[in-house]
Amino acid sequence: MADANDELLERARDGDTEALGDLYRALAPGVLGYLQARGAEDPEALAQEVFLQVFRRLADIHGGSVGLRTFVYSVAHARLVDDLRARARRPVLVAYEPDGDPRHAPSTELHVLDAQAGARALDLLAGLRADQRDVVALRMVAGLSIDETATVLGKTPGAVKQLQRRGLINLRDHVDPDTGERRAP
Repeated sequence: MADANDELLERARDGDTEALGDLYRALAPGVLGYLQARGAEDPEALAQEVFLQVFRRLADIHGGSVGLRTFVYSVAHARLVDDLRARARRPVLVAYEPDGDPRHAPSTELHVLDAQAGARALDLLAGLRADQRDVVALRMVAGLSIDETATVLGKTPGAVKQLQRRGLINLRDHVDPDTGERRAP
């Protein structure tokens, strides 16, 4: 399977638009999931930026399809850090709208969103330390290997293993086994 992916990468480097599309379709869902899990403000737009940068630098990628995958998540992580820093620097201005005040009665939309498993997963991830959340999101959501995750985060594989172990223990200790919801502290 790696040979087919390596061949796809070579075709993309040669400017084959179909190969570029195939690479995007293969990698974008994981990148989008990672960005969503880490709280990107606009994960779809951020994912597009990631692939624009990756496609411009295809000639610089070494290591075949594994190198490409590691590079894609390295770029995604860097863009995410940039996004989080930019949001931290700018104030959030929101006009008060009495009709949208959730303290009166929750809307049907809020009930539906609360029922979704993805919202529960994001809530659970939010309870982790940032470094544990990065590792768990890259390993479990994006499906990266320990070595790939270490490369993306600039850590050793041993550090990634420890962060993953501690993050999963933290999740286990703070999740109600009957509901799958985070327990109140």
